[in-house]
Amino acid sequence: RDIYTGIVYVNAPTIGAETHLPFGGTKQTGNGHREAGVAAIDFYSEWKTLYVDFSDRLQRAQIDTSSFARLQD
Repeated sequence: RDIYTGIVYVNAPTIGAETHLPFGGTKQTGNGHREAGVAAIDFYSEWKTLYVDFSDRLQRAQIDTSSFARLQD
């Protein structure tokens, strides 16, 4: 038969929460939000790209152009 519940353990201990799963109760229990686990990470996160150059060399966009102005004078 079906069990409508948030967390069920059979013959296993529980700490009372599973951080990797959304938790908010079922039906009229809880506050209705599922603010945990992957669902929360997806909702509250924004993808960004980060490039880290470990070569220790200056790239063209990083060169100090003020030295070029003195060479042209």
